[in-house]
Amino acid sequence: MLIRKIETFPLLYLLPKRYGDANGMKAYRTCYLIRITTDAGVEGWGECVDWLPTLHKGFQERIIPFLIGKSVADRITLVRTLKKWHSRSSAAVSMALTEIMAKTCYVSVCDLWGGKFREKVPVYASFQSYSEETNWQKHSLKAIEHAIHQGFDKIKVKIGGKSIPEDKQHIESVQTLLQGKIGLALDANQSYDATAALRWQPLLDALPNLLWLEEPLQISRIADYVWLRNRLSAPLAGGENIEKAADFIPHLLQQALDYITPDPLHVSGIDGYRETLSLARSFGVRVTPHAYDGALSRLYAIFAQSCLEPWGKMENDAIEPLEWDVMDNPFANLIPIQPSNSEITIPCGSGIGVDIDIEMLAFYRWDGNSYG
Repeated sequence: MLIRKIETFPLLYLLPKRYGDANGMKAYRTCYLIRITTDAGVEGWGECVDWLPTLHKGFQERIIPFLIGKSVADRITLVRTLKKWHSRSSAAVSMALTEIMAKTCYVSVCDLWGGKFREKVPVYASFQSYSEETNWQKHSLKAIEHAIHQGFDKIKVKIGGKSIPEDKQHIESVQTLLQGKIGLALDANQSYDATAALRWQPLLDALPNLLWLEEPLQISRIADYVWLRNRLSAPLAGGENIEKAADFIPHLLQQALDYITPDPLHVSGIDGYRETLSLARSFGVRVTPHAYDGALSRLYAIFAQSCLEPWGKMENDAIEPLEWDVMDNPFANLIPIQPSNSEITIPCGSGIGVDIDIEMLAFYRWDGNSYG
C-alpha cells in the first residue's frame, strides 16, 4: 500500500483577548493538520505545530515529495528520516500512517497497539493564568470557577510570570475557591532557579490537594531537580519539550522527577512517544502527558494513556490524568469529544474513531499572510 496524496491544512486563529504563561502572552493559536491518502483510498490524519510558514514550506518542498510513492508499511523508517529534517513533521506523519494501518486492519488505533486497559481516561483543565485584564487574578478565578461547574475535578494553573508574592496571592485565592476539593497542579514553565523555587515551600506544604509542581527549573538542570526534590514535599513534574525517549533517561536514572510530561507533538513520532511512556513505567515514574497544542495529538495521548499499564492497584490511582486545554482555542473542537466528570470516553470504530471537522478546516485556513 503506497502513499498517493498528502493534503495540508495550516490553521490560524487570532485571539480577541490575549492570554499567557511565564513565557509571555499569546496573540494567536495555530494548528497544522495533514491528510495522507493511499493508492487503496485509505486516509489517515496527522498533526503538528510550529511556525506555519516554516512548516508549510517544508511540507510542500521536501516532505511531501519525499513521501509520495513510499510504502505505508515503512512507517518507522520514514519517521526516522523525517526526524532528522524536522522532528515536528515526523509527529504528524507518524499519526497519519498509524491511522492508515489501523483502518487497513479494520481495528482502532488502541487495538492496533494491543488493546486498552481502560475505557475512560482522566483529564485536568489546563489554564493560561495571565491576561491583560486590569485584575488578572479575578479574571483567572472566574475561568477556574467555570471549569469546576463543567465538572473538572483537577486543574493546572500558571506561576512564574509575576513576582513570587503576587503569584502566591493568586494561588491562595485559587485555593480558597477550590476549598481543597479540586486537585491543583502548578506550572512554572522553567521560570526559577532552585533557590527561588524553594521559596514556594511553605505554601506548597499547606496545599493538601496539590498534584504536582511542574517545571520550576530549566529541565536540563538535573542536579538542581534532584536537590529540590529532596527538599520539597511537592511532587515534581517536567519534560514536555524533550524530543526522544532516551533523553529522559538521565532524569529517570537520577530520580529527578516524580512525573514526566511528554508531548506527542514534541517527541519524534507517536511510536517514540509510546516508548517514552513504557520507559517511565520501567523506572517506576508516573506519566502525566502534556497535550496543550492540538486536539488530534491530545486524542493520541488519550489512546496511549488508555493502553498504558496501570500505575498501581488502587482503582482511583490506576492511571494518571492528561492535559485538557480550556482556553479560547477553536481548534480544540476539531475532534468531537468532550470530557464528562473530568474523564474522556475512548472513541469506538476503526482508526481514530472520529471525524475531523472539515468545515472548521476551511474556515480557519491560514491565508499565507503575516500572523498580525
